[in-house]
Amino acid sequence: MSTIFSKIAKGEIPSYKIAENEDFFAFLDINPMAKGHTLVIPKKEVDYIFDLDDEVLAKLNIFAKKIAIAQKEALQCLRIGSMVIGLEVPHAHIHLIPINKESDMSLSNPRLKLSEEEFIEIANAIKAKL
Repeated sequence: MSTIFSKIAKGEIPSYKIAENEDFFAFLDINPMAKGHTLVIPKKEVDYIFDLDDEVLAKLNIFAKKIAIAQKEALQCLRIGSMVIGLEVPHAHIHLIPINKESDMSLSNPRLKLSEEEFIEIANAIKAKL
């Protein structure tokens, strides 16, 4: 059975794609903690990030770093916070969240409700910096 993230990476479910290569896919979280909140996944379906083999985990982080650098430039924030929780979707993924203070990473914060136009504008701004 395919996870929702696998279906997104295959284009079976629409997403606001940021970047992709042969092994990894990055797209905007549709329930974001901040504008530009991006999910980075391996295309290979593995439930838990620390079950990835070392080489894939390293390459996933290098791919995520490129996205984070583009996010920081496009979104004018102090940092890009990185979070791995791994409980909500059984597919390894990294959250990249634009932040200006530590509390911006709190899971208890309300999620943003953005329009399709806002998602498209944010995705295009990040992609332009890649």
